This record gives sequence, structure tokens and C-alpha cells, in this order.
Amino acid sequence: MLEIIKEPWPWYIAGPLIGLTVPALLIMGNKSFGISSSLRHICAACIPANVNFFKYDWKREAWNLFFVLGIFFGGMFAANFMLNPTEITVNPNLKTELAGYGITDYSNLVPVQLMNFQSLFTLRGFIMMVVGGFLVGFGTRYAGGCTSGHAIMGLSNLQWPSLVATVCFMIGGFLMANLILPIILSL
Repeated sequence: MLEIIKEPWPWYIAGPLIGLTVPALLIMGNKSFGISSSLRHICAACIPANVNFFKYDWKREAWNLFFVLGIFFGGMFAANFMLNPTEITVNPNLKTELAGYGITDYSNLVPVQLMNFQSLFTLRGFIMMVVGGFLVGFGTRYAGGCTSGHAIMGLSNLQWPSLVATVCFMIGGFLMANLILPIILSL
């Protein structure tokens, strides 16, 4: 049983399980799925500032904080106790392309040459970690939610803004992966 949990699940199992969270949350109390709003709830709970953005009844959304904590602790548990000891499987063509950028170590979940503390002080690492993190946060705020909130919850509720946001996420991802990322990796 443990081996089944350690391996990636096929899309036809994982997809419906993720999709079933939407009706489950709606049935259990008219809750909506999304992660990005959790930072606002944490700030409203912990920062006693006189800021209008944080003046709301954050206690009504406490369930969301427990959900995010569960994701965090579940991730920590999986990383420490359920990690597959074999090297991450990467398509041979992609391996060849990434080797041209000096990326060859796949012993971690993310290639070691991309995400480590020393890389943070290089131009490539700074752009990927700091600038990329800022853009993700800015884009989430600008779009009014994250990819999970829009693509899973918003689309299932037939919300037009979620369709627009999801299409923009996909276009941005294609542009980033095919045009911008190769430039950043070559730095």
C-alpha cells in the first residue's frame, strides 16, 4: 500500500479526486476552494493593524487556515518519510536540453542547480526565486485568486473571470516555458 502512495498517480485517478473537492466543500458548508486567500486570513488574524483590507471576520474562514496547515504538514511528512529514494524520472530529450544549461542533478524534487541557497546570489537564481516569487504573488492578487481557485473552483462554478484567468495562466505558462525560461536558464 505504501508503494502506491509513493508513486505518482495517473491523471484519471488524481484528477477526479481533486475535482471532487469542489462539491465536497460546497456540500459541507458552502465553502470555496483556494489557497491564495489564506495569506490574507493569516495577516488579518496576526497583524492588529488598522488596514481596511484586513478588517473582516477572518474567523469565518478559519477552516481554510487548517486546510493550508494540513497541506504544509502533509508536505513535510511526505518529504521526510515518503520520499522515493530513486532519481526523479526526466524525459531523455529534456535531460539533454537541460544539460546544455548545466542542469544535471535530479536527486531532489527540483534540480539542485536551480534551487539552492547559493543559486539565490546568482542572476539566474535571483530572477527565478525572488522575481518569480514576486510575479506569482502579484499575479495572484491581480487575477483575484490563484490557479487552483480559478481553474478548479471558478471553472466548476462557471465563472467568466475564472475562465479568462485560466486561459491567461495557460498562455503565460506556454510563453514562459518556451520563450522566456530558455533565456533565463542561459544566464
